[in-house]
Amino acid sequence: MSKKELFDKVNASLGSIRPYLEADGGGISLVEITDDGTARVELLGACTTCHMSMMTMKAGVEEAIKAAVPQIRNVEAINLP
Repeated sequence: MSKKELFDKVNASLGSIRPYLEADGGGISLVEITDDGTARVELLGACTTCHMSMMTMKAGVEEAIKAAVPQIRNVEAINLP
């Protein structure tokens, strides 16, 4: 699978959780997919200051991406500590 196809597939998987993030004033953007299979995302809006952001990343974002795109090994938010 090409890097563009992988990017598109991951981005489509994020579409399933975007409405939930947007309902709370947040959002998410796929920044890049690294050569080692890491999807790097940026949390937007209310998600950047929410104390539940790390749980959202692990239980929501990472699960959705890995379920839809098994080639992805890790998911990390570029703007979370």
